[in-house]
Amino acid sequence: MSEITELLQRAGDGDEQALDAVFQALYPELRRLAKARLAGAGGQLSPTVLVHEVYLRLVGNSGLSITDRAHFFACAAKAMRHIAIDELRRDLAVKRGGGQNAVTLDENLSELAMAGNADLLAVSQAMDVLGELNPRQKQVVELRFFAGLEFQEIADLLGCSLRTTKREWERARAFLYAQLADTTG
Repeated sequence: MSEITELLQRAGDGDEQALDAVFQALYPELRRLAKARLAGAGGQLSPTVLVHEVYLRLVGNSGLSITDRAHFFACAAKAMRHIAIDELRRDLAVKRGGGQNAVTLDENLSELAMAGNADLLAVSQAMDVLGELNPRQKQVVELRFFAGLEFQEIADLLGCSLRTTKREWERARAFLYAQLADTTG
């Protein structure tokens, strides 16, 4: 059993310092992911602020039971997604709509992150629909797009092959593209 998994189990048993220790151990990796996620996005969020917000959300969620490293990163990616979407909604509320653009999904979805406008909100809404149909594909997109992980890292975290991860990514992209075409067309 890895040190992280042991700490997460202790945190699940009520040890408040254990989750702090997990964040301390994984902080450099979380900051790297946050930096990749926010690259060129502009806005008020910095990688440090994003990681600290993730920490607050995960620590503040008393009903959360994280089982292992993969589950931790899945929860962190989901929290990053929600934080980025909340920030975007605040920005759009100020701008009152800000004009929507047509969205195309390519191999590197991070271009949408750089757009930093309603495109990201449309992707998030399409991902909610995807999650109802195929939770694993949604998780692959969250880890790739919102956490900035490479395919091999995602495969390792999800415990599946690299080929399966890429196949799930392709299917998710096709689904999201169709969903976005319906909303923009």
